[in-house]
Amino acid sequence: MLSAVPALAEPVLVAHPLVSVNQLTVNTTRLMFSMQLDQWPDGNRVRVFVLPDDSAIHRAFSKHKLSLYPRQLRRVWDRQLYSGTGQVPETVRSETEMRRKVATTPGAVGYLPSAMIDDTVSVLSIR
Repeated sequence: MLSAVPALAEPVLVAHPLVSVNQLTVNTTRLMFSMQLDQWPDGNRVRVFVLPDDSAIHRAFSKHKLSLYPRQLRRVWDRQLYSGTGQVPETVRSETEMRRKVATTPGAVGYLPSAMIDDTVSVLSIR
């Protein structure tokens, strides 16, 4: 079966350049993107950015990096929002906006296609 996301578009976890870590565990990454972990190890606030649910990169990141279906993330976010118990990530309209927001927002984390990585963001590995 062929992947819907080209190899050059493989999603990569990215963060603001001043984030003090260079790798996260799968569990920590899941907790951040499910809005259940709101601080980096150094105590700074985590700001999560995501692409729309129907984005191929969002689906690939959710499935292959978080081991979650996008609908599972959406359920968690909706439950937190409507119950008043938590926040939801900020949705950006495009990969270009994602890169700009992550690069300019202290504590930001998001994901990009590997082809869009430049020196304005830091790449974090997931182990």
